[in-house]
Amino acid sequence: MTDTAEIRSDRPLTFTIPARDVRGRAVRLDRVLDEILAAHAYPPAITHLLAEALVVTALIGSLIKQDGGQMTMQAQTDGGTVRLLVCDWREGELRGYVDFDGERLAALGANPSLYALFGQGYLAITFDRSGEDGRWQGIVPLEGASLAEACESYFAQSEQVPTLIRVATRLDGDRCRAGGMLVQHMPDGEEGRERLAARVEDPSWDHVAVLAGSVRHEELLDTDLPLEALVWRLFHEEDAVRVAAGPVIVRGCRCTAAHYEQIIRRFPASEQAEMRDANGQIVVDCAFCSRQFCLAL
Repeated sequence: MTDTAEIRSDRPLTFTIPARDVRGRAVRLDRVLDEILAAHAYPPAITHLLAEALVVTALIGSLIKQDGGQMTMQAQTDGGTVRLLVCDWREGELRGYVDFDGERLAALGANPSLYALFGQGYLAITFDRSGEDGRWQGIVPLEGASLAEACESYFAQSEQVPTLIRVATRLDGDRCRAGGMLVQHMPDGEEGRERLAARVEDPSWDHVAVLAGSVRHEELLDTDLPLEALVWRLFHEEDAVRVAAGPVIVRGCRCTAAHYEQIIRRFPASEQAEMRDANGQIVVDCAFCSRQFCLAL
């Protein structure tokens, strides 16, 4: 295993197992999760949902190599208790929010299922890459017991890449903790090589999936256990495990008055007039961080 400084939270650990053609990511969210959740007084069920979504977004987003690349995950339904969940990642900047019906949520009880929250929903994952790769989006039904399972289905259906994702969340009083691990089988070699085909049934992948699937929730959440030690605990019998530190994760809300003014100026003057309040101001609310901006237009 390659040496790295100990990573405990708020930074993904990337790893590869060359002999098994496997790549992976592990992450815990601590202070950055506090900052994102502090923008809204979410009830416990939504707190768990958003925490899981942010972990999954950090795991998948950290797969992007290109500078300036962005990954967005959106779960949406028509008429469900949760109307919209959005998270995105850009070079270590992470953000997310949930729009939901509070009265319907209260009627669901303490631990509603994914189906109870979304009903017949869908999951969309969008990659915006700089350079020639451009923008790519995959959409799959929002199925399974968790968002992690839905994302496994996304990779299986949209990219034909065998993927295992494990996520753990826990409320400790007023604080939420979350962590997760992602492993993928890249059968034509390590990261950086072109993937020509994916073999879902492969002994190497089956072996790694069993090991990765044995990770316990307590291990994913235990900040006293460095992520390198967790990966070593799972895969120490492999010939080589190569690890590296990903970018430090920070709350990534990019809202500014200048940004919103630029957007509003694209609208015709008549539509801008309809946006003004009784005082003649255009006020914009940021759904991600709950800030309000009075625009000087």
